[in-house]
Amino acid sequence: MWLFLAFVAVPLIEIALFIQVGGLIGLLPTLAVVLITAIIGTMLVRSQGAQALGNLQNSFSRLEDPTAPLAHGAMILLAGALLLTPGFFTDAFGFALLAPPFREAVLRYASKRVTVTRFNMGGMPPDGDVRREPHPRGPHGREDVIEGEYSEVQQDKRPNHPGSGWTKH
Repeated sequence: MWLFLAFVAVPLIEIALFIQVGGLIGLLPTLAVVLITAIIGTMLVRSQGAQALGNLQNSFSRLEDPTAPLAHGAMILLAGALLLTPGFFTDAFGFALLAPPFREAVLRYASKRVTVTRFNMGGMPPDGDVRREPHPRGPHGREDVIEGEYSEVQQDKRPNHPGSGWTKH
């Protein structure tokens, strides 16, 4: 229901704002403002997106919880989509999402409403006990041993058809 209201309300708000702003400053300045906000927003999203990707890679390399960097990256991506959408209301919300304090507030609000029941990184045990081995080892305690089953295939078997002439039998 909320999503339906957003899809109806946002375009109506944007149309009303276009009419009001266009009436105050004129058509060409209104279009210029929309174009300039898209260009500035694209540059900001590009730089902050690269920074968010670096933060995400660092959290993976340190085996830390990647929730916050992933959430920031998702909000920056949403900000980019909003800034490329023509309109003043979407631009305002997009620029707000580019502000780290606003993203932190959104993340705090969302974390109060979401319950994480289990989080497990890589091969680490769920209770965080790092004394146990994170990966199973082979039968002789070596990591380069892979256990498996095999069977030999007889090579002397000949095809029971004359062949296509493209291969030698």
